[in-house]
Amino acid sequence: MALSDREIDLIRAGFRELRSDIQPRSEAFYAAFFRRAPELRPMFREDLSGQGMRFMSTLAVLLDHLNDPETLAERYADLGRSHRALGVKAAYFEVMGEALIETLQGALGEAFTPETEEAWRKAYGQFSLAVMAAAGIGQ
Repeated sequence: MALSDREIDLIRAGFRELRSDIQPRSEAFYAAFFRRAPELRPMFREDLSGQGMRFMSTLAVLLDHLNDPETLAERYADLGRSHRALGVKAAYFEVMGEALIETLQGALGEAFTPETEEAWRKAYGQFSLAVMAAAGIGQ
């Protein structure tokens, strides 16, 4: 289901705020991720600063093309291949989504309204399903 113009506006506004202090927020994202799934820590490099920046850069590309899945098809395929090669399972995407929501809540504070949260959850759901489909990662 396509995102509405309002949802896209909320998501992009939230991401602008997230990017305004990107390094600590990318670190907060991985801290939230590993609190939820410490057993996944060995899948990542010791130094997460570069990984966090890559995650935020990838998120930026995905957000630039909301509601344009054809433009993102190759990006989803690349992400899918790399995640499958690492042994990523569908459940990991859920953990990542919750860590993203926590990070956004911290970054946006009161501006992270229920409407904003719902828009982000919808967009993240679309992203994760597309990556899992490209990778052949089952639900």
